[in-house]
Amino acid sequence: MMTTKTILRALAGETLPTPPIWMMRQAGRYLPEYKATRAQAGDFLSLCYNPDLAAEVTLQPIRRYGFDAAILFADILLVPQALGADLWFVTGEGPRLSTLTDKAGVAALKPVDAVHDTLNPVYETIRILRRELPAETTLIGFAGAPWTVATYMIAGRGTPDQAPAHAMREGAPAAFDALIDRITLATIEYLSAQIDAGAEVVKIFDSWAGSLKGAAFDRYATEPARRITEALKARHPGIPVIAFPREAGDKYIGFHAATGADCVALDNSVAPEWAAEKVQVDGCVQGNLASRHMVTGGQALVDDTLRICQAFSNGPHIFNLGHGITPDADPENVALMIDTVRNFKRA
Repeated sequence: MMTTKTILRALAGETLPTPPIWMMRQAGRYLPEYKATRAQAGDFLSLCYNPDLAAEVTLQPIRRYGFDAAILFADILLVPQALGADLWFVTGEGPRLSTLTDKAGVAALKPVDAVHDTLNPVYETIRILRRELPAETTLIGFAGAPWTVATYMIAGRGTPDQAPAHAMREGAPAAFDALIDRITLATIEYLSAQIDAGAEVVKIFDSWAGSLKGAAFDRYATEPARRITEALKARHPGIPVIAFPREAGDKYIGFHAATGADCVALDNSVAPEWAAEKVQVDGCVQGNLASRHMVTGGQALVDDTLRICQAFSNGPHIFNLGHGITPDADPENVALMIDTVRNFKRA
């Protein structure tokens, strides 16, 4: 059946006169209504695991802005928690996890099929959203990519250069490979359950892919994305997959073909004209406005938005930021970006 949903049309390879738009972290701390709901939940994890409140914050930016897609409100670190890691959030500093550094630690993780015991509330959030979202709005589910999730599980927190994960990758390769495999299999189960619950698209976020170089990138960014995509498409024929290997640079080239992803999301370190020539030739691309424009606004926001729309206008494109919106963003700048995109028409 032909869909009228613009996101799904772009993901199927259609070149649209005006690109559909959504925004990473669109449900979040820049919105006053989010802050109110977060306060009601009590803390971040309680919000993630409360289906009614998680659905509410997912719906808030749709009500306010009418984005073409809603992305499930959750966190990439729910999978480590579901595998048995301790997880908590420190106000103003971010997530903390119990650290994992050897094969015994990997062996002590829960079996992959046990993740649903923890993650069932997320699936309920999706079911609520499929009932509540406007008919024209696409619902995107997501998970963290195995490499990025592993960096947090090994270091116990975010790090500037992912050094602890690189140290384990090089110093204890058998344990590291076992961890990547466990996360990969858990992610397949998690995303498959999201699709069963009603997600129409899934996205794999590899936020720290750029710290992998050469053969390490191929092995730990490309190959897990391929395994996840292949398994999901075998179970759910036709499900579109967006892959986001952030700061991949030249490794963006060929990433569609290497992974089977329907769309490659781009960070703002690559020029849209370069990406149109080198990456979009293989399929849909998503991106890639710098998040800082949501803080600063003005004519620079308009100019860069139009430049991106124009650069990608000859192929399938979903407009988005190059990374998530930041808490200090001005909601009025989001509205300006959306108006600029929606008033763009391909020549």
